[in-house]
Amino acid sequence: MVASILRPFVSERIAWIIEKHALFQAYYYAHHIGADRNARDKYKDHPYYADCVVFCERYDQSSFDPSYDSLDLDYFSDMVHRVFKEPKAGPSIQGAY
Repeated sequence: MVASILRPFVSERIAWIIEKHALFQAYYYAHHIGADRNARDKYKDHPYYADCVVFCERYDQSSFDPSYDSLDLDYFSDMVHRVFKEPKAGPSIQGAY
């Protein structure tokens, strides 16, 4: 759902990573709950597969570390406003609802 909301504002690559990251993040815990930690491999031939692996390893996975040195949300405010100022050129989101 988040990828659908962000898709008009971000690149195809970023939208795909956001859409698939939960499946890719499961690599770190699925085996503990009897699930397949390698379920992400069904996308191994996708052009953004490696990018999603790296995203989960560098950013998503490290966010679970309570001692991780995080920046305040205010740090990202200008970036968020810049990205969401207006949709990128491309298909209209009208009629998508």
